[in-house]
Amino acid sequence: MHTKYNVLIMGASYGSLLAIKLQLAGHNVTLVCLPAEAELINKEGTRIRMPVKGRDDLVEIDSRKCPGKLSAAAPDAVNPADYDLVALAMQEPQYRSPGVRELLDAVAKSRVPCMSIMNMPPLPYLARIPGVDAKTLTHCFTDHTVWDSFDPGLLTLCSPDPQAFRPPEEPVNVLQVALPTNFKAARFDSEEHTAMLRQMQADIEAIRFDTGDGEIELPVKLKVHESIFVPLAKWSMLLTGNYRCVQKDEMRSIKDAVHSDLELSRSIYKWVSDLCVALGASGDDMVPFEKYANAANGLVKPSSAARALAAGAPNIERVDCLVKTLAAQKGLQLDAVDETVALVDGWLEANRSKAS
Repeated sequence: MHTKYNVLIMGASYGSLLAIKLQLAGHNVTLVCLPAEAELINKEGTRIRMPVKGRDDLVEIDSRKCPGKLSAAAPDAVNPADYDLVALAMQEPQYRSPGVRELLDAVAKSRVPCMSIMNMPPLPYLARIPGVDAKTLTHCFTDHTVWDSFDPGLLTLCSPDPQAFRPPEEPVNVLQVALPTNFKAARFDSEEHTAMLRQMQADIEAIRFDTGDGEIELPVKLKVHESIFVPLAKWSMLLTGNYRCVQKDEMRSIKDAVHSDLELSRSIYKWVSDLCVALGASGDDMVPFEKYANAANGLVKPSSAARALAAGAPNIERVDCLVKTLAAQKGLQLDAVDETVALVDGWLEANRSKAS
C-alpha cells in the first residue's frame, strides 16, 4: 500500500476542487476557511459538480463518500507541521488578513513543501526563475512581506487552469466546475518533494468513480512537470481573457474579451508567451492560442478578478502588473497590456476611495 498523505489547503472555495481529487485518491485533506464555512463543511462535507465527456448532466461528488477524509478548520486551529504538503488556494490579497498571515508564516517556518494554486505566483516562486530579481516585483503584491520567511526551493506553482465557481443560489460547500482542465504543477527543487507530487498524480490518474450506472474516469488531473515555466502558460490566458473583461464602465465575459477581436487577442497572447520564452521557457511549455480561444467560448461570465472589481474590491491579484513589469525589464512593451493595467488601476483607485 502506498503512502497516504495529509494535505493542508488554505482556501475552501477553489481549494475544494483539488481536495476532492486528493480524497478520491485516498489522501486526507484539511481545508482552512472562515469559521462558519468550516462548521458547514465539517457537518455536511463538500459537493463538487463537474461536466464529464459523453454525459449530459453534471456528475456530483460528495466528499463524505470519498476514501480520503476531509475536515475544515479556522486558520488558528491548524499546525502546518502536521502535514506533508500545504496548498495555497486563496486569492493573493487574502494572505495578509489577520490569522491567515500568521498561518502562512508558520507554513514557511515549518519547512513543509508548499504548492500554490493561485493565479498570482508567490514572490518566492518568482525567485526560482533564473535572472528574475523578485525584489523588483514587490509593488505588484498587496503585501509582499507575507512571503518573507519562505525558502523558494520549498515552494512550487501549480497552474489553476480548471475554472470553477460557487453557484450563487447554493450553500458555500458546493463548487461547480465550468472548465474541467488539468492542474499543471512545476517540480520542487528537491527530488523527494517532487516524488510526492508524482505519487499524487499517479493516484489521481487511477481514480475510477462509480456514478451508480458504472465506473467512469473523471476530468481534472494533476500533471507534474520538470520545467518551472509550465505554470506560467496561464499568464497568456489571464492577459488575453481574464483581465480584459475589465472595461471602463462595466465588465464583459471572458468569451467576449477573447472573441470580440480575435486577431488582437492572438497578438496579446503571443506577446505574453514570447515574454515567458524570453524568461527561459520553451515553446512546448506554452498552450497554443487556438486551444485557449476554443476553451474561452465556454466562459460566458466575467472573470473572478473582474467580478471582484465590480463588487468594490479594494485589492485583487495583479498578474497584469507583474507581466507588464517583467516585460519592461526585458525591454518589451505592448499598448494593449498597458491599457489593461491602466483600467484595473482605475477601478481599484475608485473602489479604494469609495471604501475610505
